[in-house]
Amino acid sequence: MKTQDFLEDKCNSWKRKSLDHNFTTNLKSFFSLKKFPSDRNLAKSCCSNIWCVYRLKKMVGGSSNKVDTVHETSIRVNTGSSSTMEIHKVCLPPNKTTFQSIKHNFSEIFFPDDPLHKFKNQKPFTKFLLGLQYFFPIFQWGSDYNLKLLKSDVISGLTIASLAIPQGISYAKLANLPPIIGLYSSFVPPLLYAILGSSRHLGVGPVSIASLVMGSMLREVVSPTAEPILYLKLAFTATFFAGVFQTSLGLLRLGFIIDFLSKPTLIGFTAGAAVIVSLQQLKGMLGIVHFTPKMQIVNVLSSVISTEKEWSWQTVVMGMSFLIFLLATRHISIKKPKLFWISAAAPLTSVILSTILVYVFRAHTSAISTIGHLPKGLNPPSANMLYFSGTHLAIAIKTGIVTGILALTEGVAVGRTFASLRNYQIDGNKEMIAIGVMNMAGSCTSCYVTTGSFSRSAVNFNAGAQTAVSNIVMAATVLITLLFLMPLFYYTPNVILAAIIITAVIGLINYQEAIKFWKVDKYDFMTCLVAFFGVLFLSVQMGLAIAVGVSVLKILMNVTRPTTVVLGNIPGTQIFQNVGRYGDAARVPSFFILAIESPICFANSTYLQERILRWVREEEERIVANKEQDMKTIILDLTAVTAIDTNGLEAIVEIRKMLDKRSYKLVLVNPVGQVMEKLESSRTLELFGEKSLYLTVGEAIADMSKRLKIEI
Repeated sequence: MKTQDFLEDKCNSWKRKSLDHNFTTNLKSFFSLKKFPSDRNLAKSCCSNIWCVYRLKKMVGGSSNKVDTVHETSIRVNTGSSSTMEIHKVCLPPNKTTFQSIKHNFSEIFFPDDPLHKFKNQKPFTKFLLGLQYFFPIFQWGSDYNLKLLKSDVISGLTIASLAIPQGISYAKLANLPPIIGLYSSFVPPLLYAILGSSRHLGVGPVSIASLVMGSMLREVVSPTAEPILYLKLAFTATFFAGVFQTSLGLLRLGFIIDFLSKPTLIGFTAGAAVIVSLQQLKGMLGIVHFTPKMQIVNVLSSVISTEKEWSWQTVVMGMSFLIFLLATRHISIKKPKLFWISAAAPLTSVILSTILVYVFRAHTSAISTIGHLPKGLNPPSANMLYFSGTHLAIAIKTGIVTGILALTEGVAVGRTFASLRNYQIDGNKEMIAIGVMNMAGSCTSCYVTTGSFSRSAVNFNAGAQTAVSNIVMAATVLITLLFLMPLFYYTPNVILAAIIITAVIGLINYQEAIKFWKVDKYDFMTCLVAFFGVLFLSVQMGLAIAVGVSVLKILMNVTRPTTVVLGNIPGTQIFQNVGRYGDAARVPSFFILAIESPICFANSTYLQERILRWVREEEERIVANKEQDMKTIILDLTAVTAIDTNGLEAIVEIRKMLDKRSYKLVLVNPVGQVMEKLESSRTLELFGEKSLYLTVGEAIADMSKRLKIEI
């Protein structure tokens, strides 16, 4: 180490030690510097500094052996006792140009994950490879793929295929589409997701909620039985617009929009939809021919009762038998997760057994309706069926957006859930692009809305899937079914499809979460109930719209009615906390300390003015009632105020003017960077004058006590 560096380190060390050690000891230690004659001047300078500290100790601390460190940016204040308090300056954030501010805000809104950080300081060819991996995740894990991973993916792919085939047929009927469309939708989309998706465990295909919403929304305008071709065109068109909407959200990085569908909203909505779907399946479970197309619970139950003469006892017996079987296997898998394969194989087992029974006893089971003929072959092109003009275009776009949002919410949520279980992350925006692209491509290949299915993903995860190759294996299995096995479904009874749907949607009724909402947040519980009953008694889309409206209202309530609390001092500390929360927090005589726990903006500035003045009035009344020392200073703690706009700045100025008229001094404490910057640029601080801004509440009280000669 150089001599000068050594001396400077020594100097700084002894200056610190002088706070706790006798001055003479430090001075004697300094004599050791004589062995560096060339640095005698530096030694004298250091000794001079130590002597200044010593003199300062004598003047300020009296007989005390401790002296607080003096910083160039601080002011020393004696509060009237042997202890002292430093008053720190509140600094402005670093200067930024307008362009830098806009760039920072834009980046935080749209690129919080900094997706381009991997490309920094890389060679052009490396950037090209990273680009391929970014847009096509298959290139990222494909290079390390091996036979061991393939074995796991083949097993899981075959397992979810056994679930996907009956589910695809069932969910297509739920959307009022031909059953073959459900199988088509289990072939092309999974292949595309395997290339574009970033989740290793997401099982892709039709899902119950999107199928239900599409079927109910389109059915209100076009009858699937009276106008099947037009209905099919609208379904493909809605799928196309769902894909366009999803891809746009991903490309524009607007995924935060789906966050407006809060968890209570989704829990209530899916539970209500599950009840409606289950009741709708009574048509198949009872063998009813003429059934209401409406989705409200009153209409459905009325239709069930009024068509009692159409009930078929053979259908009821078969339906209830297989429903009990499916529910029992589901219960076993829930109780013992290692036996997940029992629940996964149960739907296909039910289809095979029921088909054999109907075929063997076909002479005695004529009352049981069957699927009938399903065409063999791959997905036919359907780009020519997309509907871009006419009177029904609006409903196709509307249906596409609603089902697209629901599909995105389920797909991204399921993907993140299973990613967290394996300690890896998925990119939400990339998932949106992947789901959107597969829906746009699917609309041109006779598919309807698909996304990540929770049931398929759970089976895929438990079966040991390692990569998205499991989706490719599933798609290959569906391909074989489409090419060779379609005639086998001719005698498959519709009642089995109804039982499979009921079993699947029952899992969507999450009453445990509803109970949790009641215990934790009554407003969330109310939102959940509104969504639930809105779906039951109005319609699926109206229930969802009302629930979203209630969620947005909650956000507005939090913004327009922010929390303000009175702070008190925890005895023996410099900590100030809510007096209503901490029983030992005591008010400081002559001071009234308020904290605002929200950004201040145009939506709440007027409320804050009124609420703060009300706090002051109530404090005055309390002081008079308790005969305490008069209030002189009001401290406004802005620590939790993360942002402020021009209305908020004007509100603070108005509050100050009103308090001035009542002979109160208003001071501000600890504004964060953005707030401090706006207070400075708007010249608001100049209106307050000197000594009106402090870093902590303790420093504000110490300084104001001295200046106003208040004994505390």
